Amino acid sequence: MSKLDELIAELCPEGVEYKCLGKVCNVLRGKRLTKKELSEQYQYPVFHGGLIPLGKYKDYNRKANQTMVINTGSVGEVVWSAVPFWSSDGTFTIETQGNIDNRFVYHFLKSQEPYLKSQKREGGVPTIDRDVIEKIQIPIPPLPIQQEIVRILDTFTELEAELEAELEERKKQYEYYRDKLLTFGDEVEFSNIGESCEILDSQRKPVTKKDRSGGIYPYYGANGIQDYVDNFIFDGTYLLVGEDGSVIKEDNSPVLTWAKGKIWVNNHAHVLGEKQNVLLRFIYYYLQTIDVRSIVRGTPPKINQQKLRNIPIPIPPLSEQQRIVAILDRFDALCNDLTSGLPAEIEARRKQYEYYRDKLLTFREAKA
Repeated sequence: MSKLDELIAELCPEGVEYKCLGKVCNVLRGKRLTKKELSEQYQYPVFHGGLIPLGKYKDYNRKANQTMVINTGSVGEVVWSAVPFWSSDGTFTIETQGNIDNRFVYHFLKSQEPYLKSQKREGGVPTIDRDVIEKIQIPIPPLPIQQEIVRILDTFTELEAELEAELEERKKQYEYYRDKLLTFGDEVEFSNIGESCEILDSQRKPVTKKDRSGGIYPYYGANGIQDYVDNFIFDGTYLLVGEDGSVIKEDNSPVLTWAKGKIWVNNHAHVLGEKQNVLLRFIYYYLQTIDVRSIVRGTPPKINQQKLRNIPIPIPPLSEQQRIVAILDRFDALCNDLTSGLPAEIEARRKQYEYYRDKLLTFREAKA
């Protein structure tokens, strides 16, 4: 920071000029491709409506190291591409002119994401008009100052990227050990969900949106918390299994939610409680490994209670269940705990980046 202070004192002691982004950069809209033109065999990522490329194309229309503002889907998101890419009509690419660092523009526009999202034009397909981006006022400090700011902020983003990569590796490690620990042969007896758990569906009670009063108690549906209400119908530890709507994940396992405390559950999630000699947490982990395609029926997708009851469950000795749960709980905390695991570390680094980004990109404006 002291080096940056020295550069500011030397190069712009009277302040920094601000200009409209459209005066110092070209804001270029991309060109649409159809899905049939895309192939994983091709080299260049195609950006359309979000941070994740839509697919790959045989050519590119934008060079590497440029910033995009998403114009459909995740409207207002700011994306950086370090490789040549194809910009569809769902993105604006910011092409710099003159004495402006591409990466400086990226960090500045990241600070403008809340504003960009607030300018989304509704009606039909949500979008942002080009002039919204072009009229944003951007500070133009001398290039050495831009480069020093980029160096500092990139240090934070690189650390966050390293943590995210580590999290992905830990998730793969967790899945490997989970599947290994929960694979059983003839040495273990099997029961089923109906015999191994208390099924408490009869106690559920749906409440329409207009009849809910705001409160502190989570209101659960098929895939987690849907709202908060002023009362509860369950108090304890429960495993919720999606009944209809959101019932199956991409890996074909059931949609599960671990819920504790005073809660309300509607009729879109089965409610399982613990029985003696079978740990509910063990069942939670085991159900993550099974394929439920064969028991999902109808539109919207549904797992009815009878199908749920008949899902087979291995019942190793209680001491073995406890050992497996202890191991998987450690992995789960590392991968998912928002207070102590890697997600908490990533979130802390992201907030640190945002704090310094906003501080470093705020300049005293030079008098005309």
